[in-house]
Amino acid sequence: MENRFEASRSSQITPVAHTRPSAFIKLFHKHKYYYLLLLPGIIYFIIFKYIPMGGIMIAFQDFKIAGSMFTSPWVGLKWFRILFESPDFWVALKNTVIISLYKLVFNFPAPIILALLLNEVLSGTFKRIVQTIVYFPHFVSWVVLGGILFSVFSVDTGLLKLLGFSSSPMMNPDAFRGFLVGSEMWKEAGWGTVIYLAAIAGVNPELYEAARMDGANRFQLVRHITLPSIASTIVVLLILRTGQILNAGFDQIFILYNPLVYNVSDILDTYVYRVGLTMGRYSFAAAAGLFQSVVGLIMLLTTNWLVRRMGERGLW
Repeated sequence: MENRFEASRSSQITPVAHTRPSAFIKLFHKHKYYYLLLLPGIIYFIIFKYIPMGGIMIAFQDFKIAGSMFTSPWVGLKWFRILFESPDFWVALKNTVIISLYKLVFNFPAPIILALLLNEVLSGTFKRIVQTIVYFPHFVSWVVLGGILFSVFSVDTGLLKLLGFSSSPMMNPDAFRGFLVGSEMWKEAGWGTVIYLAAIAGVNPELYEAARMDGANRFQLVRHITLPSIASTIVVLLILRTGQILNAGFDQIFILYNPLVYNVSDILDTYVYRVGLTMGRYSFAAAAGLFQSVVGLIMLLTTNWLVRRMGERGLW
């Protein structure tokens, strides 16, 4: 009886072990075209994101451009000590955090509000025209936009001269941070609505019809149906945005700032570029970059944990 039981048990277990690879192969074969579409993205991240991570080594070395990171001498935490002992680093860190928080508070809700407003537009033609207008700045580089902004906000030849202003926010330390927030909102808010409009399009229309039958007005529809339905999308984008808390926008600030506003606009990226890269201190620049990445990872993990604690669905 025992031998018969063991034989029957082994006959039941063995096929399961053999069917797992075949089930995976069948699943892969069924969705092979989706995996093929995914392949370029995977290759991109491997080449440009994961392989360069090996360069982190030079943050702990005395690296010279004429040498190699495999032969450069190890110096431990030397560059991190130099980084943290520099007064300019703490000024740049402070400016980075302040500008990032300003952009998070004002620029993150802007695409949501704009998407809700566009969703309420009944005329399809007018809606498409507005979308085209607000999308367009996203496709223009900061180099071009910087030239436009310099021309418009010049007190000598720009719009400010026509309006009678004697000072420009681009030259005023008290107004420059607000100018950065406003210019980025103008450039990116329209493009950010793409994701939210796509999420709103997936809301079940029957929910709106049922709410209208109960007497809900348009504001109540937005508050009780649209916003809760896209809450998961908002949360995911918020988590990703907080992971970039030390990335205040190098391209924008590098194009727009000037010596008059260095004390309020010099962020970590511009500081590293000026002190690390232009002076050939690549190990110093790598140490600063590693510091930014670690802080971003901590912020990402913390925000995801807080979101899950509040009952929302996080990234994982």
